[in-house]
Amino acid sequence: MKYASLLLLFFGLTFSNCKTPSTASNSTPQTVRFAFYNVENLFDIYDDPKTRDEEFTPTGKKEWTEERYQKKLDQLSTVIVDLKFPEILGVCEVENEKVLLDFAANQKLVDKNYQIVHFDSPDKRGIDNGLLYQKAHFTVLEKKAIPIDFPKEVVENYTTRDILYVKGNYRGEVLHIFINHWPSRRGGLKKSEPKRVFVASQLRKKTDMILAADPKANILIMGDLNDETDNNSVVKILGAGASDLSKKHYLYNFTQPLDAAGEGSYRYKSDWNMLDQIIVSPNLTTGKLRAAKANIFQADYLNYEDKKFGTRPNKTYGGPNYYGGTSDHYPVYLELVY
Repeated sequence: MKYASLLLLFFGLTFSNCKTPSTASNSTPQTVRFAFYNVENLFDIYDDPKTRDEEFTPTGKKEWTEERYQKKLDQLSTVIVDLKFPEILGVCEVENEKVLLDFAANQKLVDKNYQIVHFDSPDKRGIDNGLLYQKAHFTVLEKKAIPIDFPKEVVENYTTRDILYVKGNYRGEVLHIFINHWPSRRGGLKKSEPKRVFVASQLRKKTDMILAADPKANILIMGDLNDETDNNSVVKILGAGASDLSKKHYLYNFTQPLDAAGEGSYRYKSDWNMLDQIIVSPNLTTGKLRAAKANIFQADYLNYEDKKFGTRPNKTYGGPNYYGGTSDHYPVYLELVY
């Protein structure tokens, strides 16, 4: 009996000190990725009578066929695979819900069970913002489109993309996501700047409301802002400073160091522009879910060698000319630790 008791005590102590695989994995920091990608005019092949999409049809100026559409979806999906399947993926320049569903259903992505959030914007060409997320890690709690209604003193009779807002539960943390595509620089930087400043002010109102209710809120802002990280719309109006945590900012722009180093997600002639940006609230630099570093994803298969200006992202179209590239932007991504 004494021997049996000793055996029971030994095995009891042994098993009590063992950790299950799930407990052990939870104690080890994990790295995840969130990404944003301007996918350059991801249209289906059908004419929508409510928008100016006629050129993106088989009989339109661009001769946009089912074969070309599927090729673009496959190319974009390859990028997502090589990005290591971001668990949160913001996109812009998508035509409608259908193209997002087709994107998520691509054979290279289907196993990740990406779900989508989308609203039709008032953009005259019909391009919108969208969100893809892995259902296993993110649950949508709230979603809405934030309309941009320009006052006459800024611009008259002009429409732009809504800001897409999604609130959700990400791995036990509440996350507020804003997907953006701000007005272009058409007409010149100075003339077009008031439009982007106004959009930035509307986004700032929303982040102010969230942080007033919860100073430790997790806010993630992603998008093609059509401005650089040091422009007025981003720094002065939105209040997004560099990701140097030794300095206190309202928001932290994790793509600012890339811009400062002369890198960019888009190239205009010989100039690299950091138009695609990822910005977070302070708690996403110190909390349980913590932003670590942003990067631009580049690969040889995304590039085109311009004889005059050098390497640039290989676009799908240049005017009516079909080049067959993936996008005229590189994707950007943020690595986070939890």
